[in-house]
Amino acid sequence: MTSDTSTLRSVLQAVAPGTALREGLERIKRSRTGALIVLGYSPEVEAICTGGFDLDIPFTASRLRELAKMDGAVVIDSENWRIRKANVQLMPDSSIPTDESGMRHRAAQRTARHLGLPVLSLSSSMKMISIYVGTHHHLVEEPEALLARANLAVDTLDRYTQRLDEVLQTLTVLEMRDAATIRDVATVLQRMEMIRRITTEINEYLEELGSSGRLLALQVDDLVRGSASERALVLRDYVRDPETLHITEQRLSELTGDKLVDLSAIANVLGLSVFDVSDLDRTILPRGIRALSLVPRLPWSVIKEVSAHWSTLAELRDASTEELQAIEGIGPYRAKLIQESLENQYALASTGIVGW
Repeated sequence: MTSDTSTLRSVLQAVAPGTALREGLERIKRSRTGALIVLGYSPEVEAICTGGFDLDIPFTASRLRELAKMDGAVVIDSENWRIRKANVQLMPDSSIPTDESGMRHRAAQRTARHLGLPVLSLSSSMKMISIYVGTHHHLVEEPEALLARANLAVDTLDRYTQRLDEVLQTLTVLEMRDAATIRDVATVLQRMEMIRRITTEINEYLEELGSSGRLLALQVDDLVRGSASERALVLRDYVRDPETLHITEQRLSELTGDKLVDLSAIANVLGLSVFDVSDLDRTILPRGIRALSLVPRLPWSVIKEVSAHWSTLAELRDASTEELQAIEGIGPYRAKLIQESLENQYALASTGIVGW
């Protein structure tokens, strides 16, 4: 994420419904006066301000609304949330290009690019809040429109999570039968990546919605709870070199839309060497990390030690309690617990039912 994108997201949170800044902007919209607001205070800001008057007062919604009645810009110290200047004329570098037509919006865009600070412009006629950050220009949508789009995305997320549960259960059964293929693994990770992207989009909506999106946030949290850890476990099962896990995750997240629907592309990100479509039906054995994660009260440090001693789940399942006890941190009780859990998982998988 670039610095401008990060700054834009923080500004969207600052102007979300329920915040003092959004309340001030809503008051200005109702008064039909418009506004030009610089979020940040520094010597560089001082240098491009002329006229107006200096202030050093705490920020409140009502003060912002009163000061915006004047034609000039308002400068807010966004670190301490104090109003520092009002009714000033902004004089950014006139050679900076702008594609805006209105004087207020042209000044806002040039100032944002000149200073590298976020600038808000509120149109008196159209009552639209514009955010300028570097080269970014973002129009703040009404909560109702955002909620409608967010709800649609949540419905899509719900369908994808249901489908993921199905393919993940299928993969689990096949793993226990030593019959999982590259196609099965790639399909699961494809669904997981789609869910991650949809969730990211919804979270952006929630940042803009602020207090208006609290119930939706709970719903999303319920749908994706545990999905990140499940994704990490699947990746650890099939990426043989743990040192490359971070790079693999990054490459998976960077796949374009047309590559994400290509199971071969996903498999090659995992380093599974798929050169032909028929390679997708090649059997592949997991390391057994996800199966070990289902053992009650088994610490992650022990899971790593166990998976380092046996390269596949099939080998791990055949290990005796004596062999398990040879590993540091595993005594007779824990060895028996691991063995019984793996046997239970295998028995359930043989019936085609996974519900442990």
